[in-house]
Order: sequence, then C-alpha cells, then structure tokens
Amino acid sequence: MAEAADFQGTSPSPARRWLRRTGAVLAGTPLLAGLLQLPAGSPAAAAPPAASDNGSVAVSVDSLTPGAPTEGDTVTVSGTVTNKGKKAVTDASVGLRVGSLLDTRSSIDRVAKNSGDVDSPVGAEIDDKYTEKFSKLTPGVSQPYTISVPADELDLGQDGVYDLSVTLTGETTDQPWEQTLGVRHTFLPWQPDELDTKTKTAFMWPLVSTVHMTAETGSDEEQTPVFHDDELAAEISPGGRLGRMVALGKDLDVTWVIDPDLLASVEAMTTRYEIPGENTDDQNVVGGHQEVAKRWLTEVQKAVADKEVVSLPFGDPDLASLAHHGTSVTGSLRHLKEATDVAARTVESILHVAPSTDYAWPVEGAVDPSIVKVSTSAGADKVIVRGDTFEGGRDLTYTPTAPRPIGGGTTAVVADSRLSTVFDGDMTRASASTQAVQRFLAQSLTLALQTDRPRSVVVAPQRTPSAAQAQTMAEAIGALQDSTWSQPQDLTAAAKSKPDPAAGTEVPPASAYPKSLRKQELPRSAFEQIARTQDKLDRFKVVLSDQSRVVTPFGRALNRGMAASWRGRPAEAAIYRSGVETYLDTLIGQVRLIEKSETKLSGRSATIPVTVQNNLVQGVEHLVLRLTSTNPTRLEIDGNAYEEQPVTVSGGHSQSVKFTTNANANGRATVVAQLYTQDGRPYGQPVTFDVKVTEITATVMLVIGGGVLLLVLAGFRMYTQRKRAAARQAEEREQDDAADEADAGNDAGEDAPEQPSDPAPDTAPESADPSGTGERVDR
Repeated sequence: MAEAADFQGTSPSPARRWLRRTGAVLAGTPLLAGLLQLPAGSPAAAAPPAASDNGSVAVSVDSLTPGAPTEGDTVTVSGTVTNKGKKAVTDASVGLRVGSLLDTRSSIDRVAKNSGDVDSPVGAEIDDKYTEKFSKLTPGVSQPYTISVPADELDLGQDGVYDLSVTLTGETTDQPWEQTLGVRHTFLPWQPDELDTKTKTAFMWPLVSTVHMTAETGSDEEQTPVFHDDELAAEISPGGRLGRMVALGKDLDVTWVIDPDLLASVEAMTTRYEIPGENTDDQNVVGGHQEVAKRWLTEVQKAVADKEVVSLPFGDPDLASLAHHGTSVTGSLRHLKEATDVAARTVESILHVAPSTDYAWPVEGAVDPSIVKVSTSAGADKVIVRGDTFEGGRDLTYTPTAPRPIGGGTTAVVADSRLSTVFDGDMTRASASTQAVQRFLAQSLTLALQTDRPRSVVVAPQRTPSAAQAQTMAEAIGALQDSTWSQPQDLTAAAKSKPDPAAGTEVPPASAYPKSLRKQELPRSAFEQIARTQDKLDRFKVVLSDQSRVVTPFGRALNRGMAASWRGRPAEAAIYRSGVETYLDTLIGQVRLIEKSETKLSGRSATIPVTVQNNLVQGVEHLVLRLTSTNPTRLEIDGNAYEEQPVTVSGGHSQSVKFTTNANANGRATVVAQLYTQDGRPYGQPVTFDVKVTEITATVMLVIGGGVLLLVLAGFRMYTQRKRAAARQAEEREQDDAADEADAGNDAGEDAPEQPSDPAPDTAPESADPSGTGERVDR
C-alpha cells in the first residue's frame, strides 16, 4: 500500500536501522486478591471478616459446563487440588456447595476478589454422593478431580447468580480433625426461562496491532516496503494472536473494530517485503511470509462479510495524548483528519466492505472535555467511553443503556466497565479463563435482572487481546449468545437506541482523567517532531516529479508515530519517530550541490559552472539555483549581486548550471550557491567558494600595445623591401630583353661588315659578388 521515494548508488541507509527493538512490552500485571472484605452472604447473614489465609490446599476450577445451565442439564466441574503445605492431607474430600444468591453486581465483585478465601461463607455441601475422595494428598503434588451434578440436585431457587464453591476438606497430623483446607468460589448463573425483556449486547472485536512498517521503501517500481521486524507474521499465523482473533470471531455475532494500518501492513506482506538483517550493518533481507499474509486476509474477508465493521483512524492515533499535548502544536489535528479520511478507503479496498468511521475510541474509554473535542474534530460523532470513567446517574439502581447525548450532536457510547475488563490479566491458566467466563455471565445476568427496561449494553475489551484472552472472550460470548437473558446487537444499533433520560450525560472534568493513563501519554516533543518532519516533507514533495512515492509512505508513517500502541514504550516510540525524520533527511540530501574549490578568473568576464546532483530514482523539478556574490562591487553575477536559474534534473543524473560573471576589481570574492523551491524556501545546504579575480592593468596594456606596434613596423619594412626588389627585377628583365635583341643583331652581322655606328654593349659582365639586400638571386 505505502509508497516512498528512494535513491540509488548509495550504501544501506542508516535510517534502515532506526527501529531495532529496544525492549520487550511490559507484561500484564496479575490481579491480586484483597485482604479484607465484607461478607458475601445475604444481608441477613452474619459473617466474620475475610482472612488473608487461603488455606493449605489450592483448589482450581478449570472447567464448568454448561456455564449457564437450565433445567435438565448436568453441571460438570473439574479442576485440581494441590497440597501447598509441608504435611500430607488425609481423608480428603472435594465437594460442591451452593451459596447465597448474589443479587447485586458489587457482590459478584467481592466474591471474585476473595475467591480463594477459606474463611469466606460457603453453602451446605451437596449430597455426599457428588464428591470425590482422596486418601492422601502428598505435599507439592496436584490431583485432578471431576464432579458432575444434575442441575435439579443443586436445589436452586429463584433466578439469578449463585455463589458456587468447590471445597476440599481433610485432616493433617498436627490437626487431626475434618476441616476446610481449600476453597474456590465461582459463579453459577441460573435463568432457565427466557426473559421477557432481553438485554441487547454489542461486543466489540478489535483487530489492532502495534506499528510494524517503516517509511522506507525500495527503489524498484513496486516500491518494496520495509518492516522494522517480522513479528507481524507470527501474529497472523495460525495460532498467533491475530490468527486466533479471526478464527474465533468469524463464528460470533460481534462488531469488528479494525485499525486500517494493520490491514495495509498485512497486504504489503502479500508480495515482496524486506526486514533489516540480523546485524546493524547488514543489508535488508526479503521476508518470506507472503502465503501467511494472503491466507489471513482471506480469512478476515470471509469473517466480516456479513458483519458490521468499524474503522478506527489509520494507525489508531492516541486521542488523549493528542488532546493533552498535541493540539498546541500546529498541524497535529491535520494528521488526525488525514488518518480518518484514508481509513475508509483502506478498509474497503482490502476487505471489500464499507466500514463505519463515525466512532472514536480513546485509550481505555477514558475521556475529558478536551478528548471529546479532539475525537469529534475529524468527523466522528460517537465516542466510545467506559462506565468507570463516566457518571452513570446518581439515583439509578440499575445500569443504564449505552448511548448518552453529551451535546453538540455527539453521543457517548458507554461501554460497561465490568463486562469490558473481566478478560484482563493472564488467561493462559484454565482456572483464570473459567473464572473470567463465569464472572462475565454472572455480571450480564445480574444486569439483565435489574430492571425490565429495554437496554443496550456495549462491551469494549482491551485493544490487543492475547490469544488466550481471545479464546476466553469467545467462550464467554458464545455462552452469552446461547443464554436466555441476552441477545446480540451490533454497535451502531446500540448507539442509536433510545437513551435513558435518567442517565448521566456530563463529561468528566480533566482532573478526573486517570493519572496512570496520563503518565503513559505521548509528550509534546513527540508532536513537535512530527510537525517538524511534516514541514520537511512539504518542502521536499514540491520538487519531485512523482510526489506520491513520498507523500503516501511518509504520511502514513507520521500517523503511526502518534499511535496508541506506543503507550508504555516511550523509548521505542522516540526511535520510530526519529527514524522517520532521519530517513526523510537522507532522501532530501540526495538532491544537492557539488562542493567547489577556489575558482580563478582572468579578465573582466567569465563563466562559472555550478553542478546539481540528483541521486533519487525520480526526477526533480521546480527548483531554482541562485548564485550570489557577497562582494558585488568586486564581482557581479550577470550584472547584479545574484542570478537565479531554474533547475530540472533527471533521476540518477547531474546537471551543470552556468553563470556569467563580471569583474570590476582584482582580488578574492566569496560566492554562495543555494537551491530554492519555487516559493522561495531554501532547499538543502548552500555551497560557498571563493573566486580569485586577476584584472588587466595599464602597464600590461602598454606592453601589449608596444609589441603590436613593433609587429606593424616590421611588417611595413618587409613590405617596402619586397616592393623595391620587385622594381629592380622588372628593370633587370627589361635590360635582359634589350641585350637579347642586340645579340640577335650581332649574329646577323657576322655575314655583314661591321658598321662604325653600332653601339657598344651597356651591360657589364655578370658579377660574382653577392647580391644586394632585397635582390633576387637566381640559382
């Protein structure tokens, strides 16, 4: 999906190494059992304060089926008992006890908090035939148990949730009498008949991951994407976290809540993609999980085909961080708007369904007025909040329906906090998973029995459930959808349901925002860096012949820079943002001026060439090269202090731009070459060099003039001499002709007598002396 510019003829970019993982994600903190608590029995029952001692034998409930039995069912409970003490337990017996009816939601919380407290009240044990006995429990050894009881034998009375306890009784050598050595409380919802008014439950099923793609792409036509790791492949593989989310969710009536960045990243993996090599200086290597990516996307397409899909803004931006630290930084809300605009196009192009983009989902559903304002600034009119951070209504004795109008046409969709958080924590242990499912069902039934008002309830679990958490959620949803008191509903229907007029609609003040969440927010410096990078991108893109190769990948990378998934990972977040900026700086630096050494000029005018080099694959245009003289009285550029010329350079080429200079005096003059965009903003670093001017002096002109005069005089003398010589030669030829005529007469006179009147010869004998200057000599 993403595209970027790249450059050729260089070694591996340093920017390719920015995103090495610097630490592991913090593990979830286990829930701790409380030390003190009120009695869990009925109001009429008196019980001692709960003790911290959970007994010398640990009892687990690893399975309870069915989770919500009806008449005629057989309830089967299985798990293990483990002797934690140093002495063996003899005459041990595991039995079931049905305690009091838990008719309030808070009473369920109390029992869950002290589920292993041996001093908490328990009911009478069911018939002795429904027990499992152990002659001896060795210290440190676990023993499995399974107990099956017909529902009719449980002696359940009115509809509601019962405290179901599994207890282990036995003796030890130092306490040789029967006593309760271990207990595990769980919940047994009992609603055998269909309720007249069922609760409508909307369950959000999130497909969200952390950031995996960088801003870098290859220089090939397809612009091969570069990932900073290959961890996404493990997530989408069968058995991986996201692989399990899709496999489990396809059979459930849920609303899919998807980050478009996840889809775009997986789609990028379906063809050629690269990841960094193992060592810092290694070349990128080609990723090899194309088939895994294709299969996962196909499964997602099938799973959401007939379901409601809600799209988060691209990259799942941290709305609370943006509201508290980003709004004071110019341009931050622009990124949220862009992330929202691209979201629907991304989801629809990949999944072929039209998603809803009307929802904003702040981290853990915690809001204050500024978060609501930011959440709705990009077009969302529904904000998913959580009940533990939103006032439910002071005088209500029941949980109100989810939608709450909070003004300005905005609806707060309040997710039930107990149902939403029950799956937090480590669900890899079967006992924890089973307890979460039973607690979820118990809270749901108790909520349904509060009133006969029709209500819509929303469940918003954690953003990135683990595979084990997803498995537990699926079991709970499946049991709920088969129940007699609830029916599934999609999120949009829940948001449009009639609000309860008695429900609270006041948005909590900023002071009520949880401090634990505020500590994890992105700092103001993060948004300042994003704004700085965007400014550089705006300057860079205007000179490119194909802006999409840069605007798309860097725009999406800036969206990822403010993702909610960076919470709790400030170092990694800073590395990612710096990597994006560094890589952009590297690209910008590929269009530059070549350094020049000192230039010498002889004469009043000369041409100075300045070379622009473009190492990008694509061409650059809309650039202007300005050459400026810092001393125009000594050296002018085309008659002025500076001259500008447009520059267009093809990808991978260089171009020399020539400037005409005029010297007015000798000496050195400093010249500055600088590229500018057409809007007058400097581009790149200037190049400064000196020009040494050697001017023509009067003495030199006299010398040259004298030399020219001598040449003229010498030429004139040669001319006159040659002219005189030519005249003599003509005279000699005339004399020779006359002599020839005389000789002819003499020849004729040999037969005639000599006449006294004949003249004597006027030519002297040929002289053997050297000829005079300029005379022609015949050889």
